[in-house]
Amino acid sequence: MGFFSSLFGRADSGLTEESVNEVTGTFPELYNGMTLDLETSEGQHILTGRLSGYAAGDSTLTLERLPGGLSLGTREIGTSVTVRGVSESMSQFFLKGTVQESTRVVCRLKDVKVKPIPEQRHDFRLQLGIPVTMYYRSDVNLSHPEECTLVDISTGGACVESEYLHAEDEVLRLKVKLLDYTPMEFLGEIIRVTEFEPGKFRYGFLFAQLKERELTELARTLYNIQVGNRSTWMRSEDGHW
Repeated sequence: MGFFSSLFGRADSGLTEESVNEVTGTFPELYNGMTLDLETSEGQHILTGRLSGYAAGDSTLTLERLPGGLSLGTREIGTSVTVRGVSESMSQFFLKGTVQESTRVVCRLKDVKVKPIPEQRHDFRLQLGIPVTMYYRSDVNLSHPEECTLVDISTGGACVESEYLHAEDEVLRLKVKLLDYTPMEFLGEIIRVTEFEPGKFRYGFLFAQLKERELTELARTLYNIQVGNRSTWMRSEDGHW
């Protein structure tokens, strides 16, 4: 195993960030107020709401508008949808159900059950779409930024959209500023390149193995943003918890 393979935690045999999780069929722990996303079976986002009720007896689940949020997107009665959420332990889960009621303020599903997904990511990916900067690995002073867009991020890596062309296996630096959190800088390797649209590229960016403290802070930051837990955004003067 070479230096970069060791640094980024993948063997030369082609291991990627995609992996297969066991499907146990175990229902996740739900609680009122948690944020959940509704998606089509193809993965297209429908709405984001907060859980206001779940009845295991009749397998119904109710979502309401987020505090301060605008109206919910409506869906035709009888439509099958996917529910995506993340637990307090940062484990992503998927459910499926059928739309029973859909208004601008509430969405109720029936026949809710665990959705078996044989292939999914080990870590939760937060969808963002915010500006970030990339730098060549040799640019230690970060003096030549490449402006790009952070599509999503997890504790293992990120998806970045850019007008700059880079090659697979290229090692770069990524600087990210999430809300009012201290900016973070990651050394990473491009493991996938896709021309998203003419002149725009999307990169699968694999982080070098993070130290335990860095991993804990990033996971906590992503979770806090996902659930809107602003009360925990209290850090010491150096930017750490």
